[in-house]
Amino acid sequence: MLVLASASPRRRELLTQAGFTFEVHPAHIPEDPLPGENPIAYVTRLAREKAENVFAQLSTGPETAASLVVLGADTTVTLDDHILGKPEDAADAARMLRLLSGRTHRVITGVAIVTAGRTEVAAEVTGVRFLNLADEEIAAYIATGEPMDKAGAYGIQGLAARWIPRIEGCYFNVVGLPLALVSTLLDTAKAHASRAE
Repeated sequence: MLVLASASPRRRELLTQAGFTFEVHPAHIPEDPLPGENPIAYVTRLAREKAENVFAQLSTGPETAASLVVLGADTTVTLDDHILGKPEDAADAARMLRLLSGRTHRVITGVAIVTAGRTEVAAEVTGVRFLNLADEEIAAYIATGEPMDKAGAYGIQGLAARWIPRIEGCYFNVVGLPLALVSTLLDTAKAHASRAE
């Protein structure tokens, strides 16, 4: 049984779109970066901790653990190696969007697959270019409420799409779940499980 350890509606939509059958069981863990933690280490650690947390909750015995596959993921936006998480308020969202204006930033998603036998962890990185944004555009975008629950204060699949002339890498990673990477990790976990039987 595949379980998504995330409350993100975008991750749920992407997994469904890719044809996976799964249940949703969000993890509730602190998401603050550790002192000096680089962005890739940060998102892979959180993805692993989310998946491990949910695996521990749901594996009530050897039988349930054997059939359980938990997918954890965490996405962040980075600029000059600084992590831009979800904005605290409208002023913070405006600050982030001004930083991204006219520049290329990186979106990094950590992915973890936890089974009874092993843990697979990897990260996907996508470069995203922004047009120059006027303060009025930023204010109008924030007024829609769209940026408030998203790393870097924007969603590529929403209104901010008009500011993104190009990306380098996986589009789905920017939405929140790199599907090809997830599929590869799940295949690896499945192959390992069948060898172990």
